[in-house]
Amino acid sequence: MIKHIVMWKLKEHAEGADKASNALKMKTLLDACANIVPGILAFETALASSSQQVGLEATFDVVLYSVFVDKAALDAYQDHPQHQALKPFITAVREDRQCMDYVF
Repeated sequence: MIKHIVMWKLKEHAEGADKASNALKMKTLLDACANIVPGILAFETALASSSQQVGLEATFDVVLYSVFVDKAALDAYQDHPQHQALKPFITAVREDRQCMDYVF
């Protein structure tokens, strides 16, 4: 199995919207990808929010935690047209991105 974890720090303003609005849109777009290919075992998108995470530190604004049965499933997700379609928006609104894939 492969864990695929991605974290994004968003720009304060981009694409005509503020960070909070873009984070919500990003979550909606990512959540719609949760079942686009076979082999996705877990798929969770979370937003950093001071009201939801009182006392918790967050250095990134959006995180994707996902688990795939194998590299072929991860590759199918990465190459899927629905996933590819959201990349221009995410690229436009992100300030920074970190990713880690690992086998467990």
